[in-house]
Amino acid sequence: MHALKGVDFDLNGGECVALLGENGAGKSTLIKVLGGAHQPDGGSLEIDGQPMVFEKPTDSLDAGIAIIYQEFNLVPGLSVAENVFLGMEPNDFGWVRMSEQKRRVEDTCKRIGANLSPSALCEDLTVAERQLVEIAKALVRDARVLVMDEPSAALTKKEVEQLYLLVDDLKSKGIGIVYVSHRLEEVERLADRAVVMRDGERVGELGREELDRRRIIELMVGRSMDQEFPAHRRQPGEVRLRAHGLSRGDKVRKVSLEVRAGEIVALTGLVGAGRTETARLLFGADERESGEIELDGNSLSLRTPRDAIEAGVCLLTEDRKDQGLVLGLSVRENFGLPNLESFSRRGWIDERREGQSFSGYVDKIMIKVSGPNQSAGQLSGGNQQKVVLAKWLERNAEILIFDEPTRGIDVGAKYEIYQWMNQLADQGKGILMISSELPEVLGMSDRILVMKEGELVGEVSNGNEVTQESLMAMAIGANSGN
Repeated sequence: MHALKGVDFDLNGGECVALLGENGAGKSTLIKVLGGAHQPDGGSLEIDGQPMVFEKPTDSLDAGIAIIYQEFNLVPGLSVAENVFLGMEPNDFGWVRMSEQKRRVEDTCKRIGANLSPSALCEDLTVAERQLVEIAKALVRDARVLVMDEPSAALTKKEVEQLYLLVDDLKSKGIGIVYVSHRLEEVERLADRAVVMRDGERVGELGREELDRRRIIELMVGRSMDQEFPAHRRQPGEVRLRAHGLSRGDKVRKVSLEVRAGEIVALTGLVGAGRTETARLLFGADERESGEIELDGNSLSLRTPRDAIEAGVCLLTEDRKDQGLVLGLSVRENFGLPNLESFSRRGWIDERREGQSFSGYVDKIMIKVSGPNQSAGQLSGGNQQKVVLAKWLERNAEILIFDEPTRGIDVGAKYEIYQWMNQLADQGKGILMISSELPEVLGMSDRILVMKEGELVGEVSNGNEVTQESLMAMAIGANSGN
């Protein structure tokens, strides 16, 4: 099995090339080869026509290539200036020239439009600000090639717009950008061309005028996709989940909603609108100050998530790495955590039964995993999400709350998650889907609820008359829906 197989890749100065492919396609391996973290078994690497051999990451940096990984490579307890110059501090006989370091950081931040104090600690910065520190590190090192791995994954919409402008500016300065993203709208906005990988091979290249969403998806998954979202036709039944007057501070204010059997209800709105906070109340993760929750007509007293799980309400969290999984445990152990009573006898866990049950879901929902004892932290985002889904399927939950179910997941895995959501709805489950992606909201839901500043400000039945523009108008308060 080849991680990479005969891959050709080229980049010009002042150009943005999108590197696309499903999880496991070989993108990360290629990036690590460019960054000197992996050495290729064959082939050649050239910069400005000169052959290069990278035996370690510093060789790549010295050659002018900087990698900004999704997980930033910063020391939280150090300042912006200390992080930017870490390992290459200007000094006289071991004494760091602090004033020069500060001045150069200020100049570099000004160059990229970053309003950062050189003395600010990185642990106190926002995600977007930390990303700017990584870019400043690259520019101080005179990087001519900048590789950005999922740079917008944790950014707000406003921060993403600022990222667009920054990429445009870096291109204008002659820097070549390799842009890795699952968000195809970003590719369409930024890329001069796209290189698509699948199963460790380069399977196609699309020029700027060819950056068609459907064509990109088909190249990535290796099959024709007639539509981005699976077709569904549902007739919702009786109300299963009902919340009335939920409140918690100014984050959630008198929110009332219903989810029927066989229905997917989308809850959308701008970042900070209170969507996740509402989900946490429904799951018992936060204590509600007022309001009632009912399941199938029975009042629920939810003091903890355990109460919700036992009642049949489960949550696929927005942050699966920190809240949905224990990354240091195996996939089998993560799968078993909410189902221990099924696999325990007299206080002892039957690991064989637990493993057999998990293996059934490996086949059923196509989880790519080397075995039941593989660490959850080693899986791709899509496969991590499938492990979380598997544990709730085993639990046979009646209400499933999906909070940003496809964030950071490739298009092929997205489609599979969508199919499972439809199947669960077809089984009579109630599904509440929280999403910032308006195409996803329109493509998957039967009904749409819109939140703004902790309140529900609109509710519409999904149909041809509902558009992204009309939903956004509700979310920003330019209109009110009924």
